[in-house]
Amino acid sequence: MACCLRLRPPLYQHFNLVSINSKKRIEVSKLSIRNCAANPENAHKLVLEVRERLEKEHNYLPVGKNGRDDEEMILWFLKDRKFSSEEAVSKLTKAIRWHHEFGVSELSEESVKRVAETGKSYVHDYLDVYDRPVLIVEASKHFPEEYERREDEKLCVFLIEKALRKLPDEKEEILGIFDLRGFGMQNADIKFLTFLFDVFYYYYPRRLGEVLFVEAPFVFKPVWQLAKPLVKSYASLVRFCSVKTVMEEYFTAYTIPSTFKE
Repeated sequence: MACCLRLRPPLYQHFNLVSINSKKRIEVSKLSIRNCAANPENAHKLVLEVRERLEKEHNYLPVGKNGRDDEEMILWFLKDRKFSSEEAVSKLTKAIRWHHEFGVSELSEESVKRVAETGKSYVHDYLDVYDRPVLIVEASKHFPEEYERREDEKLCVFLIEKALRKLPDEKEEILGIFDLRGFGMQNADIKFLTFLFDVFYYYYPRRLGEVLFVEAPFVFKPVWQLAKPLVKSYASLVRFCSVKTVMEEYFTAYTIPSTFKE
């Protein structure tokens, strides 16, 4: 009887090949991302592709700034989704709808004046030492029941938009500072804190570079432990620090916010 032997590579070689092929796919994926980032022509083609898909599949969405034909916004979401047009379309659809329904384009100094006058949140006049616009929240001035939640949310979004308009060329992120001196449980507002981080995560992705929790009292720690799982990966952007750290590492003597001046 004739025997036919089929020679196969050892099992460990099979797994090595699988590992090598997986690495190759990852490297190709990373290479395509780098190519889009480095090649404006490739990026522009993807922008046009996403724009056409939004027009074809979601023509009910508005146009104009923060609309389905806003190529600057499309490019930013492509960067956020590592130039995956499929993921960018999905996230853009939600973001464009939210911008329209929330009425972002209608927000103005006058429309948020009443809440802004509390001084609990504002955009600092100067950039930090890394040339980032600075959004400051003085938590001890925030009382959840003082105003309707929608008014607080409008002020929040208005200030994010204002901070982004202050971005210098080639800069992309802003700094958030929570001054927690004098914070008490009467100031705790997990729903609003979650709203703030959700807005950045879903509608202003990769715009928040760092968040400073300054002089956090003991009473704030359990509040943060409850909020931390809700703010997702953005929790990694948080740094607990002192006023001294803010003064020495983030501003010059001339640009330090007045609330932190000794």
